[in-house]
Amino acid sequence: MNSAPENARQTATPRPRPGGRTARIRTQVLDAVHAELTEHGYDALTIDTVAARAGVHRATVYRRWRDVGGLIADVFAAAADIDWEPLDSGSLRGDLAALNEEIQASLTEQPSIAAALIAVSFRSEEAARALRQLWESRYAQCEIVVERAVRRGEIPADTDARAVLIAATAPLYHQLVLLRTPADPGLPDRIADSAARGAAAGAFTQQDSTDAS
Repeated sequence: MNSAPENARQTATPRPRPGGRTARIRTQVLDAVHAELTEHGYDALTIDTVAARAGVHRATVYRRWRDVGGLIADVFAAAADIDWEPLDSGSLRGDLAALNEEIQASLTEQPSIAAALIAVSFRSEEAARALRQLWESRYAQCEIVVERAVRRGEIPADTDARAVLIAATAPLYHQLVLLRTPADPGLPDRIADSAARGAAAGAFTQQDSTDAS
């Protein structure tokens, strides 16, 4: 659910794409963008630095991606293409804990492209839009975690899936991205346990707006 909600390089398999020179160049260029962002940041990212690092002619990069915004947008597009789905552990707590483990791994690996892309979203409106779209997609994919819990009878049928997912994952981003605290190995499970207990108690059921009084 990060920019990759997930450690996409380690836990998912890219969907097959047409092979050949075009696919190879795209891989080289996007790998170069990852490296430049994690090593030097957004301000140092240019068509020239990416082309040099990728070993691709500048004109080729410019022709396909046009500018830095195009490069960033394609990085997010590639992340969205990852064929990923949440683990089915047999329980809501287990599923949420597994999701949190992936998020924590993606934010603390060195270098972390997930953390770099979050940082870029504060500097580029195009990146911010792309990140929001990616998160929307990941939240939608992760709703299956709550749906499975409903089918198992763990939580009420009218549980708000998005509310559960936010409660289960937001503390990780707060600790690792905002406070920049060291990774706590036990945090993913503790947060998952709290969210699962709250969901079982009905804390995230959808409320009819007409009930407010």
